[in-house]
Amino acid sequence: MSDVKQTCRILSLDGGGAKGFYSLGVLREVEAMLPLPIHETFDIIFGTSTGSIIATLLATGKTVTEIHAHYREHVPRIMQAKRAGERSRRLREVGEIVFGDDGFDTVLTGLGIVSTKWQVETPMIFKSRLTQAHGRRATFVPGFGCTLSDAVEASCSAYPFFDRKIVTTHNDNEVELFDGGYVANNPALYALADATGPLGFAQQDCRVLTIGCGHYPEPHQGFFARRIKNFLPVQLLQKTLGVNTASMDQLRQLLFANVPTVRVSDTFDKPEMATDMFEHDLVKLNLLKQQGELSFGRQEQKIKDLLLT
Repeated sequence: MSDVKQTCRILSLDGGGAKGFYSLGVLREVEAMLPLPIHETFDIIFGTSTGSIIATLLATGKTVTEIHAHYREHVPRIMQAKRAGERSRRLREVGEIVFGDDGFDTVLTGLGIVSTKWQVETPMIFKSRLTQAHGRRATFVPGFGCTLSDAVEASCSAYPFFDRKIVTTHNDNEVELFDGGYVANNPALYALADATGPLGFAQQDCRVLTIGCGHYPEPHQGFFARRIKNFLPVQLLQKTLGVNTASMDQLRQLLFANVPTVRVSDTFDKPEMATDMFEHDLVKLNLLKQQGELSFGRQEQKIKDLLLT
């Protein structure tokens, strides 16, 4: 590999709820291909919602196999909950199990966790390093002094299906947050802003691997299920996040046209692939992971050229 001082390698992970199993399938193959661990290969790892969970675990040195084990154990239980408060409670419990009281001082590379401020409707991005700050460097504290668990929970709080999350920052500000997917479900643009802004890399010296969660047919709903009050909001939420993902990627292509980039997020149209972000069937989730592995295979040479040359 070339010297990281000359090249900035960026990993960007989309939001998508349980569909993060697809991302793990891609990452399993990426990890096996690399001569170094993922946190040593990438200078910046950004994640939104489910992508924030994966990004944070990778940035603290966990392997994809370890992350997949956590997903198998915890994701179905969270997604099976019927009410927002219960989903949030279970998500919080998992965060405490997985991250404990760890803060951003445990992060081993540049990390960005995207969330959204409820009151002022702007992004709040938890970052691990002073070198990522665009301003106010004198008062910069990694992750605003919050724990990894709190930051990840905020990024994953897909309101109204999860409760909004209130965090207390290092300067005693209470901030009400919800899912980062509302501002950047595909966070590659924000990662590139760090790389070409405060980090000072030229566009041509950046390398971006951006991984989505795939695109799938909608699950079939019976007569009564179509009349459940939260059915339409689920579809609306997914449509909102999908539009956000596509628009952010289009902006990336326009504003950072000189940045070598590989985007992995295939579309699947077979009925048996029907799913949504609240999937909790482990058989279906394993199928998503397998599709991620196959998606890697279709772009394997491009990814090798991007990261290993």
